[in-house]
Amino acid sequence: MKASWRWFGPDDSVPLSHAMQAGASGIVTSLHHVPPGEVWTAEEVLRRRGEIRRSGLEWNVIESIPVHEDIKTRSGKWRTHIANYKDSLKSVAAAGLDTVCYNFMAITDWTRTDLDYRMPHGGTALRFDVIDFAAYDLFILERNGAEDDYSPEIVARARKRHDDMPEATRAQLESNLIGWVPARDFTFDRTSFREFLKIYDDVAHDDLVANLNNFLAEIIPVAADLGVRMCMHPDDPPFSLFGLPRVMSTPADYRRIFDFIDVPENGMTLCTGSLGSRIDNDLVEIAATFADRIHFAHLRDVVIEPDGSFVEAEHLEGRTNMTRVVRILLSEEQRRRAEGRVDAEIPFRSDHGHRIIDDIDKKVNPGYSCIGRLKGLAELRGVIRAVSEEKAMARD
Repeated sequence: MKASWRWFGPDDSVPLSHAMQAGASGIVTSLHHVPPGEVWTAEEVLRRRGEIRRSGLEWNVIESIPVHEDIKTRSGKWRTHIANYKDSLKSVAAAGLDTVCYNFMAITDWTRTDLDYRMPHGGTALRFDVIDFAAYDLFILERNGAEDDYSPEIVARARKRHDDMPEATRAQLESNLIGWVPARDFTFDRTSFREFLKIYDDVAHDDLVANLNNFLAEIIPVAADLGVRMCMHPDDPPFSLFGLPRVMSTPADYRRIFDFIDVPENGMTLCTGSLGSRIDNDLVEIAATFADRIHFAHLRDVVIEPDGSFVEAEHLEGRTNMTRVVRILLSEEQRRRAEGRVDAEIPFRSDHGHRIIDDIDKKVNPGYSCIGRLKGLAELRGVIRAVSEEKAMARD
């Protein structure tokens, strides 16, 4: 397994030199300065690849070439954006890059209500609180029809939570939910977010599934011809937010796209934290079932509370048996090597580390401070080494 590191480009507070010191050899990044829907030119891809190579590292996974909202809604300039996506894949392939992580989440990327939740060890973590989210959706955003999406008990608890919130807490909650997403070059305010939600008024779950299928039908054959592996990231969290449909939250969702286009290049990003945030998702079973389609792994963990809220745990301390997941991935690598596959080594990265030690006082991208991810990467590398040695002894 290839230890990799998420990097947000030259403006990232964690430089490439720190990624190398943390133990990574691969870099996971994107052309964050290129707006969604525009073409990635060969020159821009090569420039970014050269910058990473000069640091002694390799750009081994693209995360991501964003899928424009017009494609997801099949409206506006979706045909142009599809053509641009194909051209971007050609630029990527020409630079020798062959793994692209992407998602099909409507409007939102990963979403948390608290970006600095205090943990017992004194550091902070990312957290999604179901009641806080409902309080925002129902009584601050005042989304039309929102009350239909919650049980009477949740509505009552959210009303009380909202009424007890100081104004500064309400403002921070809004900022966390709609005002900040890493690597996005714009922010929503309440008015613009309400307006943006309207583009999905006529897009139900089945419509988004159909639009995803149309995207895959256009893109996967091109990627396959170019030798590029596409690996879809699951929804985060894996359930509906703001009334928006979700189409990649369960094993059945992945089975659907793999059955739709059954080629190896149509693959998955195994994100143990995203999929693990849904109590009926068994991460070990998912890893075993789809091992041959896993082209990239985000390894992190969560603890789920009785009402469905969750907090990001230390990498080996949540609900996922990370050792068993790693064992499955290493066995899959062994199988691929026996077949002579060029993608035998599966890249992975530690994800969403806690903010700890002196990172607490630094300005960092929430979830992407250095020391917490370094700690997680070290723990994961230890598990990988131990399981690898165990497998080697078993062969002997």
